[in-house]
Amino acid sequence: MAGTKEIRNKIKSVQNTRKITKAMEMVAASKMRKAQERMRAARPYAEKVKTIAANLSKANPEYRPSYLETRTVKNVGVILITTDKGLCGGLNTNILRTLVNSMKEWSGKDVNVLCTAIGSKGIQFLNRVKGNILSQASHIGDYPRFEDLIGTIKVQLDAFENQEVDEVYIAYNRFINTMKQEAVLEKILPISADELGTKGGAREESGWDYIYEPDAQTVIDELVKRYIESLIYVAVSENIASEQSARMVAMKAASDNAKNVISELQLVYNKTRQAAITKELSEIVGGAAAV
Repeated sequence: MAGTKEIRNKIKSVQNTRKITKAMEMVAASKMRKAQERMRAARPYAEKVKTIAANLSKANPEYRPSYLETRTVKNVGVILITTDKGLCGGLNTNILRTLVNSMKEWSGKDVNVLCTAIGSKGIQFLNRVKGNILSQASHIGDYPRFEDLIGTIKVQLDAFENQEVDEVYIAYNRFINTMKQEAVLEKILPISADELGTKGGAREESGWDYIYEPDAQTVIDELVKRYIESLIYVAVSENIASEQSARMVAMKAASDNAKNVISELQLVYNKTRQAAITKELSEIVGGAAAV
């Protein structure tokens, strides 16, 4: 059995660890609220752009963008969104497992996968599995900006326009609530009519008509690009909110486990100390009886 000094050192070590995990839990809780606010603030813009794009798709313009073209799938592009830091439970593991399963299915159909990685964990994973990385971005921080993402995303959009990839997917963790985050792999290109469908039938029956300035191609291409970029920005925002929620839950679990370990070690320490005192008393009584 370990001595009392060793047990005291273990208790002190676990107490120090618990202080760290408790502090990280509080920091993650604060960041989670701010991340949720940013996530909710990004949604109205994405919904508005989606509504305009839906109306344009039903207006039968003289120009139809390449983002709406359906092709035979030979190459697939994937935008993988992960975290830059760890200590967030199984958040990254879940999305990477989802991507690996899809990559196996595509490999079975002789489909090549070209990846864009946002986040250090995703970059490290794709390097380990020797994935084909077209572009990457990391250390975007807790406040993602369009300027930090557009260059990375544009590589995939250009690859789709140049027919280097036939479909583009986005893999991220969707924020459900504080206790639940869902790993999602969604197709964002080509854009289907169902994805752009508006709610209700009034608009579809009445129809829409637009006057394009300077021309239909310029306006529609830029609008569809803004729509795709807004989808990816919202996905990044949701992934950050999921990261902070998962980290808060993981650090709370670690703090609770540390508290249980401290209680168990304290019990062992008390038993060891009591046994030592009993032994000393027995030796004193035995010595007195011998005298």
